[in-house]
Amino acid sequence: MAGLVKAKKYDWKDSNLALFGSDVEKNVKKSSAMEEKAWKGCGQKVELKIWRIVKFKVVDWPKEDYGRFYDGDSYIILNTYKKDPNSEELDHDVHFYIGKYSSQDEYGTAAYKTVELDTYLDDKPIQHREVMDHESPLFKSYFKTISKMKGGAESGFRHVEPKKYVPRLVHVSGNKKVTIKEVKFKKDYLNDDDVFLVDLGLKIFQWNGDNSSMNERFAAGKCVTQLKSERGGKPTVEVLDNCTVAEIPEELLEVFPEEGQPGTKRSKFFTKKDETDSDPGYEKVLFRLSEESGEMKFTEVARGRVTKSQLDSNDVFILDSGKHCHVWVGSGASSNEKKNGLSYAHNYLTKSANPLQPITVIGEGQETKEFHAAFN
Repeated sequence: MAGLVKAKKYDWKDSNLALFGSDVEKNVKKSSAMEEKAWKGCGQKVELKIWRIVKFKVVDWPKEDYGRFYDGDSYIILNTYKKDPNSEELDHDVHFYIGKYSSQDEYGTAAYKTVELDTYLDDKPIQHREVMDHESPLFKSYFKTISKMKGGAESGFRHVEPKKYVPRLVHVSGNKKVTIKEVKFKKDYLNDDDVFLVDLGLKIFQWNGDNSSMNERFAAGKCVTQLKSERGGKPTVEVLDNCTVAEIPEELLEVFPEEGQPGTKRSKFFTKKDETDSDPGYEKVLFRLSEESGEMKFTEVARGRVTKSQLDSNDVFILDSGKHCHVWVGSGASSNEKKNGLSYAHNYLTKSANPLQPITVIGEGQETKEFHAAFN
């Protein structure tokens, strides 16, 4: 799972999901929704399905890797469930998930294919856009543990010769919801409160911080077991209990690079400035997307004070709350307005103060509690 560097660089601020007519669309439009093999049989029973985007293709993600994501990839997640356990009717949430180093081709294809999956399921799913490290509570609820690794899936140990394996430092933190996240391979990241895995490929150290919780230690142990299984049981494991940064074992100090040694830089999906949380004084903004005039127009309806009475069933509306962006599709909206709601919301957010917040597309009559709560 060493981090391979993607050669292509791009600027997140220049990204665009209005891909119709672009090279991305030409590549993915070769097969219609009904002809896409990945969709066959999905959404017909209660289950969670995950796919990864590989060269404009939708590829099944192994079930044993559910909850594990690479920051250089983009994914599609379909959750099929029953609102009423006594009913036969199925409901769906479909998310496209963007790794922070995923290329525009990858996340553009994920967005396009998410719309296609929505079409395949007769427009029943609620659509979502998720960005790594800014996941919505709904997305997080699907997994007991979320692991975020550097590179793409091909950089995993199963695809890399052991002698060429690049060491990793994995941070395990959280109490009720544990997150497993790869961080820079520097001893400065170690602390007394969490658990860390120093993964050398064929040797794994588990650092149990002196103040770390049982949940963190348990999750780290499960992760180590999975890594050993994937590597044919070859790695040796050493558990270091009650660790403190004041007394780092000599054998561990030796594996970290010297201070000041340059690391590898990679093109990032967003900048440090983009990682900040929403401003508590952020003004809510409501926009209308309409082609009533004969051309598609995106206009501001209200700012600061927004109410549900400002919605019109004939159009699509985009509500930016600063924490979660909602795309509301009126029952009378045109097919072109419906198709473009998500892309207009994404492109608008790239220029906003909070570009990484989750996006949810809901049809009139599908409104959630969170949607209602977003209005004044």
